[in-house]
Amino acid sequence: MMTAEDYYLRGNQFRKMGNYPEAINNYIEAMELDPESPAKEAKSMLDDVLEFYCKDFYNP
Repeated sequence: MMTAEDYYLRGNQFRKMGNYPEAINNYIEAMELDPESPAKEAKSMLDDVLEFYCKDFYNP
């Protein structure tokens, strides 16, 4: 059974690989197990990055 810390670290691995959907899924799992997990901040930052990203800006 994985702990909140395990999901958080796994989310970090996926984030570093650029697999943002899997990173977010793991951060959510971590937050469900521990609402005070650092995954909460990591997910928030990743959400901000994805919200800022605009494909039209890079492909005019």
